[in-house]
Amino acid sequence: MGIVNVHMKRVKHDTTPAIIAPEPAPAKRKVAVMADVAQLAGVSYQTVSRVLHDSPNVHEETRTRVLTAIRQLDYRPNSMARALVTGRSKTLGVVSFDTTLYGPASTLFGIQQAAHDAGYAVSISSLRSLNRDTVLAAIQQLRDQGVDGVAVIAPLRAGVDALRHVRADFAVVAVEAGPDASIPVATVDQKAGAAAATEHLLSLGHKTVWHLAGPADWKEAEDRIEGWKTTLKAAGARVPALFRGDWTARSGYEAALGLLQIEELTAVLVGNDQMALGLLRRLHEVGRKVPAELSVVGFDDIPEAAYFTPPLTTIRQDFAELGRRCLHTLLDRIAGNTTPVRVVVAPELVVRGSTARSPSK
Repeated sequence: MGIVNVHMKRVKHDTTPAIIAPEPAPAKRKVAVMADVAQLAGVSYQTVSRVLHDSPNVHEETRTRVLTAIRQLDYRPNSMARALVTGRSKTLGVVSFDTTLYGPASTLFGIQQAAHDAGYAVSISSLRSLNRDTVLAAIQQLRDQGVDGVAVIAPLRAGVDALRHVRADFAVVAVEAGPDASIPVATVDQKAGAAAATEHLLSLGHKTVWHLAGPADWKEAEDRIEGWKTTLKAAGARVPALFRGDWTARSGYEAALGLLQIEELTAVLVGNDQMALGLLRRLHEVGRKVPAELSVVGFDDIPEAAYFTPPLTTIRQDFAELGRRCLHTLLDRIAGNTTPVRVVVAPELVVRGSTARSPSK
């Protein structure tokens, strides 16, 4: 048998990776400038500028053409360039107390919404503590960033005192509380709110009203105390001993122990809705019926107040209106009006199921 020699040819595999040409990058979209808007709208550069600054000296048909061109080109005005031309950045600063409490948080949201509606951006400085150094440093930092003016949410006395040292050459407005005369203030009338709550309870036949107040270093708490006291004195009712909490539901729950020792207790005004929630919980646990045996009024009208057991009678603060009033006051200050003003938003009594006529004792 013949032998067949098979010669195998070794094939060498090329392991060099193939070079794949990258896909060409998409062309970068050109950012529209004011001259592009002017060309598309068929107007001058100056006319576009007048439309952007809401000048009344522009024909309505021309304004419509310019605004249409802005939308088509997705034109975004350069804020830095605008600030150089107009002296305004269209940005406002807000100094806020670092808290989740409903009042200050809602005030901040109200200011943000009002600023947004007016075409302003907002830069926020949130402080862990309010004192002269932190407040003044925050205002200066925002000023260095180029904001047109600053709103300071100052519920604590230390923050209020700091505002007395603000330089007069810069637009600053205090919100919620503030010094009496040094700078403009936008606030809800806390005294009137406490007075309305106290009058409501007295009108239901309660001989007097006890008060569970907020912390002593909060200006709002002190104003509510004053409104409560003044109303009782005007009605010839006894002003009973004051109780204190720290705005939390826990403090309301704990304060209830002292309140429940008062035999003639029939009505309580609570400094905020959270403390009222804690009080209601303790009353439920000990079998004290609300409002058949004890009427309770809160303050703030938080979204959950209508769903307490029973639904809570409370004082509503209009934080959206407070934000608008603050914004208008600040813009007025930026425009050059240096006259200190105090803008006051009226609160509203919201009557629900936690108040009723006084039980006979």
